[in-house]
Amino acid sequence: MHELKRVTVVGAGTMGSQIALQTALSGRYHVTLIDMVEGQLEKARTQNQRLLDRSVEKGRLTREAADESLQRITQSKELAASVTDADLVIEAVLENFDAKRSVFEALGKHAKSDAILASNSSTIAISRLADFSGQPERCCNMHFFHPVTVMQLCEVVRGPKTSDATVQTAMEFVRSIDRTPVLLKKEIWGFIVNRILFAASEEAMRLLEGGYASAEDIDTAVQKGLNWPMGPFHLLDFSGLDVFYGAMKDRHRLGEGPEAPEVLRKLVGQGRLGRKTGKGFFDYD
Repeated sequence: MHELKRVTVVGAGTMGSQIALQTALSGRYHVTLIDMVEGQLEKARTQNQRLLDRSVEKGRLTREAADESLQRITQSKELAASVTDADLVIEAVLENFDAKRSVFEALGKHAKSDAILASNSSTIAISRLADFSGQPERCCNMHFFHPVTVMQLCEVVRGPKTSDATVQTAMEFVRSIDRTPVLLKKEIWGFIVNRILFAASEEAMRLLEGGYASAEDIDTAVQKGLNWPMGPFHLLDFSGLDVFYGAMKDRHRLGEGPEAPEVLRKLVGQGRLGRKTGKGFFDYD
C-alpha cells in the first residue's frame, strides 16, 4: 500500500468540502481544497465552520479539535500548483462527464506519478476517466454519500486497470477517516446503492404516474413498511430532481436503462427541482 500524508480534494461544493472536512477531522492528513469558482472556497469554509460549531454545541467535538480540523484545510484556486505533492487526489466536481474528464486530464499533467487519483462520481465509472490521466492503474472511484460527515458509507470501485495496491490503499484511507468502505470488484453503472435506489425511485414514479397512489402515501408506505428514514419522493426532492434526471439520461444513453419517467421530465422542465428551489414533488416553505 502507498503511504498517504497529503490529500487534495478538487471541487469545493457540498460533497468536496465535506470530504475535505472529514479527512481533516481524522487528524492524519494535511488537506488542500481546490475550487476556481469565485467565492466558492469562502462558502465552503463557512459551511464547514457551521458544521463544526454544531458538533461542538452537541458535545461531539471540543472547540479545540474543531478549530484544529479547520486549520488543517488549505484552500487554493490553482489546481496545477496544488496537486504536485499530493499522495491522494479526490475529484469532487459536479456530476458531469466533461467536467470530470478535464480534471483527470489536468491531473495527468500535474499530479506526481505515484499519486492515487479517485473520482467521487456517483454513477460515472472510473474506466471512462482513468485513461485521461495517463495512470489508469492508480485510478478508482471513491463514492462518498451526502452528508459526508454523517453518512458512513464509501463505495470504492475497481476499474479494469486499477492495481491491487490502489484498491488496498483506497480502502484503508476510507477506514482511516472513520468511514466504512465497500468494494465493487467490477465496475457497473450506478455502483451498488444507486442501482438499488434508482430501481425503487423509478417504481415509485411509475406508481404515481399510473394513479395507483399519491406521492404522500407512497412515501408513507415505504417509510412505515420498509423502515426507510425518508420516502422516495422526499429523498428525490432532497437530492435534486435535476441531478437524478441527469443521471437517468446518462444511464439511458449508455444503454443501461429506460428513459426517465414523464413525471420527472415535466417537473425538471418546470424548474421544480426539489428543496433547493422550494418545489419538487412536494412544496416547501
